[in-house]
Amino acid sequence: MRKRTSQSKPEMIGEILRKVLKKRNIPHTATDRRLLDLWTRAVGPQIAARTLPETVKRGGLYVRVSAPAWLHQLQFLKEEILLKMNELAGQEEFRRLFFSIGEIPAPPPDATAPPPGAPIPAPLRKRDREMIRESLDVVRDPELREILERVMVREISRRREREKRTDL
Repeated sequence: MRKRTSQSKPEMIGEILRKVLKKRNIPHTATDRRLLDLWTRAVGPQIAARTLPETVKRGGLYVRVSAPAWLHQLQFLKEEILLKMNELAGQEEFRRLFFSIGEIPAPPPDATAPPPGAPIPAPLRKRDREMIRESLDVVRDPELREILERVMVREISRRREREKRTDL
C-alpha cells in the first residue's frame, strides 16, 4: 500500500474535485455564476455568446473562445475588458486575461421568447406598426431596437386582446 504524503496547506474542495474529474477524463462545467454574470455584463451578449469564462487563477482570467477570429478581435479589447470587469467586481480582482479556442456550450433557451403553447400575439394594425417604427427610429443600437420592438408589440397586442374581451 502506498503511503500518503502530507500536504503543507489545506486545499479547496473545488480544486480537489477539478483534479479528480480531470484525472478521470470526466468533463466538468464548474464555472462560477458570479463570474459568468460579470463577464456577460462586461462584454455584452454578443461576445458572451461566443465565449466562456472558465476560471480565475492568481489574478488571471481564463476564457474559452469559439473561433480564432473572435480570439484575435478580443486580443485588442483585453485592457478595456479588464477595466470593465474590475469596475463591475468593485475591486481589482482581474489583472490578466488569457484566451484559448474551444467549444462553447449552447446558451440556455431565450427567457424572453414566449413559452411553447403561449398565445401568439394578434396582428397589429397599420397605425400601431407605424407608431412603433417612428418611436424606434431614434434608437441606434440594433439589439436594443429589437428588444424594444418585441416589448411594444407584446404590450399593444395585450391591450388589443383586453379591449376585445371588454367589448364582448
